[in-house]
Amino acid sequence: MHSEAVASRSAEHRDSARESRSGTPQLDAVSLAIIEQLQEDGRRPYAAIGKAVGLSEAAVRQRVQKLLDQGVMQIVAVTDPLTVGFRRQAMVGIHVEGDVESVADALTVMPDVEYVVMTAGSFDILAEIVCEDDDHLLDVINRRIRALPGVRSTESFVYLKLKKQTYMWGTR
Repeated sequence: MHSEAVASRSAEHRDSARESRSGTPQLDAVSLAIIEQLQEDGRRPYAAIGKAVGLSEAAVRQRVQKLLDQGVMQIVAVTDPLTVGFRRQAMVGIHVEGDVESVADALTVMPDVEYVVMTAGSFDILAEIVCEDDDHLLDVINRRIRALPGVRSTESFVYLKLKKQTYMWGTR
């Protein structure tokens, strides 16, 4: 009986986050449940998560670490930018001539750029920028983004008020 339980746990651990042929981790139902628990409360104790998903605290700790190491998730403090000194946010739509990916890569290393997505639509790239004020925003757009090789034009959408920001889309 003991060897069956050990074999079952060993198989469960192997299946928790296998990689598919494309290199994307394949997550089992327990790992997905752990992610959902942490989306609700990133500070939820491992013991409470374990109780909710049917694992020990140690097993949850190992799974969470594996999910972090694989880049499946991050655990971070989400702030309201206004309360921590960033009074200007904007989404910048970018038209690119040539290699879109090289422009996207250059944007990802800019500290003021928080979000970069390559799109199929009227823009090639959307980049979210968080700045201290309008002068800072102008500097980022004019001197850094527009100066990148391949950037043809930009259009800025300045945020007037943030009404909703959530990271609780669950799992599938």
